[in-house]
Amino acid sequence: MSHNNLRTWTARAAGAIAAIAFTASALAQGDVFPSRPVTLVVPFPAGGPSDALARAVAQRMGTALGQTVVVDNIGGAGGTIGLAKVVRSAPDGYTLAFGTIGTHVANVALYKKLPYDPVTDFEPIGLTGTAPMILVARPDLPASDLKEFVAYLQAHKGKLSYGSAGVGSISHFGCIMLLSALQVDVTHVPYRGVAPAMNDLMGGQVDFMCDQTTTAMPQVAGGKIKAIAVLSGQKLPQLPRTDTAAAAGYALDVRSWNAIFAPKGTPPAVLKRLNDALARAAADPQLRQQMQAVGVDLPTPDTVAPANVSALIAQGLKREVPALKERVQYLD
Repeated sequence: MSHNNLRTWTARAAGAIAAIAFTASALAQGDVFPSRPVTLVVPFPAGGPSDALARAVAQRMGTALGQTVVVDNIGGAGGTIGLAKVVRSAPDGYTLAFGTIGTHVANVALYKKLPYDPVTDFEPIGLTGTAPMILVARPDLPASDLKEFVAYLQAHKGKLSYGSAGVGSISHFGCIMLLSALQVDVTHVPYRGVAPAMNDLMGGQVDFMCDQTTTAMPQVAGGKIKAIAVLSGQKLPQLPRTDTAAAAGYALDVRSWNAIFAPKGTPPAVLKRLNDALARAAADPQLRQQMQAVGVDLPTPDTVAPANVSALIAQGLKREVPALKERVQYLD
């Protein structure tokens, strides 16, 4: 080989090696998750308790991931529209769902043709928070505890109504479980989100609601509605005068929960990265203080695990779904 040919060959070889190195580097960078913003689908209108928690967690997860986590509100049909979109998306970690006890438990009892399977169509990333449910009423309803409330229901059969954020929402689920325990029927008035339902409760258009502490407690504190009973097992330090349903003799322990999910088939490494980011978000001291003030318990390093989400779903399918099916008609 001549000297010129050797120089040409060497230059070409060096160029090829450089190109290979560049390609490998580019591929490696492309494989690092996330390399672009992540979308978190909240299947409810903006302004509700799930949306508020989702946005707070998404912001901090974005910091942990080094990419923005964009909240996309796709409401309607008890959360089924938003979750169906996530199920159809690519299982690459870039489209996630904010699911609840409503979307992953109650909807199984409410919808005859649910467009997703809460167990087989999702990979749980982790728990984002749990919150007690409380029974709240219009401010002039003449009852101050659950015994007085039940007596008032009995004396006004067929005349009262309760509001919710919509069929399949957590607020609907909570009242169905309450009324099942009380063994009474009351007219349900579904709204498009918590905000309009709460407005009508404050205005007296509906008589009561079963809501998460997240949105109910500020209205109770302001005297715009009254708290009748805590529907979970323990009294709340934020509402020292409000007793539990159990104290009135009703075996009721209803807590809402929220979790983040990815489509089935998302790579384990991506799920681990997302879970780590969620754990870091939940450990933020400012967020924990903010959520504690409204009764929300954020997960700890032990409870943020995906397995705990799966256990909550399994428990709900076994315990709550049969009770729901006894009291509601299937929706199309």
